[in-house]
Amino acid sequence: MKNSKLTLSLIAVCCLATFANADKEPTSPEYKKAQEKSKPKAKRTLNGNMTLVYNKLPQKANNLTGALTKGEFYGRMRMNTFMWDWDSPDNITNRDNKVFGVGGSLIYKTAPLYGLSATTGLYVATSPFSSFNEDDADVKYVKSGKDTFSRYDVKNNNSWTMAVLGEAYLQYDIAKTSVKIGRQLVDTPLTASNDTKMIPNAFEGLTVVNKDIADTTLTGAYLTRQKLRDHTSFHNLLTFKDSAGDSWGNNDDNGMHKGLTYARLHPLGLDDSALGILWASNKSIKNLKLDLTYGTVPDLLSYGVAEANYKLPLNDKYSLGFGAKHMQQFDDGAGAIGGASLGGSLATVPAGIPKSGYKDPKSLDGSVSMAKVALSDGIFKAQLGYSHVADKADIVAPWRVFPTGGYTRAMAQTNWYANTDATMLELTYDFGKAKIVNGLKVMGRYAIQDFDNAKQTAGVQADSKVIHVDVVKQLTPCMDARFRMALVDADKRTLGSNAGKDVDSYNEFRAEINYMF
Repeated sequence: MKNSKLTLSLIAVCCLATFANADKEPTSPEYKKAQEKSKPKAKRTLNGNMTLVYNKLPQKANNLTGALTKGEFYGRMRMNTFMWDWDSPDNITNRDNKVFGVGGSLIYKTAPLYGLSATTGLYVATSPFSSFNEDDADVKYVKSGKDTFSRYDVKNNNSWTMAVLGEAYLQYDIAKTSVKIGRQLVDTPLTASNDTKMIPNAFEGLTVVNKDIADTTLTGAYLTRQKLRDHTSFHNLLTFKDSAGDSWGNNDDNGMHKGLTYARLHPLGLDDSALGILWASNKSIKNLKLDLTYGTVPDLLSYGVAEANYKLPLNDKYSLGFGAKHMQQFDDGAGAIGGASLGGSLATVPAGIPKSGYKDPKSLDGSVSMAKVALSDGIFKAQLGYSHVADKADIVAPWRVFPTGGYTRAMAQTNWYANTDATMLELTYDFGKAKIVNGLKVMGRYAIQDFDNAKQTAGVQADSKVIHVDVVKQLTPCMDARFRMALVDADKRTLGSNAGKDVDSYNEFRAEINYMF
């Protein structure tokens, strides 16, 4: 069954590549020059991690009228399709599911007037075809595709449409300092916009970026609220469930600690805590990038993150890249409230009694360390990564930055549970840079994840192997198409109510089209 699905998937990838090759341009310099001249200039482009690069920004204005009339609009239309195929659906917790969503965004930036400007961003998503989606009563089964709609709104309002003012901030730029206050996208080593679906992950608060020190960027953030991708309102940063006990009414991210509930935090005055971040990034040494980050949610959790990336040129063509990262999680009170596991089942366990494989079930002190090495010639890249989570507590990461991202995390995987080892091989080939197929890039990953079986009663999954493939085709300067798939082959559970069952194996397929104007 799995082999046939893998074969079909690979055929699909090959067909897409073949189709992409069909539009390959003639090689004559005159033709290329004419084509380049006729192509529309993209105001924005997408990075590989789906963050946006603004290629055209408003010019300075001399008065209020000019600040408005010289402003720039940025539009985006997008479509996402998801299919999730469980190897052993039980129709209790696992059921095959599918979702289709369309939508877009309209962002307006005023021209800066004496350094002051404003940005607003309206995001809309809807799932218009009921035959392509699950029934209202079955939205709980939808996995990655849930970010095309709001489960909370479907449950409470029967609505499959999201309309959100995701960005609304004032910006002040002076010398080498930029200050933003309001609703904004915040990308740091602890937070991410993670805009891979329909609507990005956004925050409310204050951010300051300074570049006065040579080769150094200093970033500070004070964030008070968050809006996950499948929410239509801003909510608490580190609180699971709302005052009504609804699991989808607050921070229900996959990396959220489900033991830190509103019912437990509210009596302590900790249900509406803020997140503070200090981040320093330095490139003083040639080919070396150093990042140091400190973050805290007062009276609950703190984090220290250190990362180094070095590029060693071997010759005019090849280079070796080395990366290492360590993330330390400090328990400032959250462990006593919610327990050591992300699933929250250890919240009521007495202190000092080992439980479900956790040596101290009431402590969230923990860490994860990782390293990677990559060989690249600018067209082909081969990378090997490894990560190890200390046998202490699970890592709490509900702000859409994945602790093992860029090292061992494959699509939709959570491999930062306590005492987890993961290894991943990643291969990337840019057919466009190789002048084989214009605008085509393919990435493949193979990950081996070794979880701690003793922690399965606390919600940790079984050991697994993951094949992840991404195919991206730039159709025009403003339009791209993406095909993604993940094939997960997991062992059977050995403990708990699912002992002897395979509840972790599945195949997932995604298709996406982006058009920006």
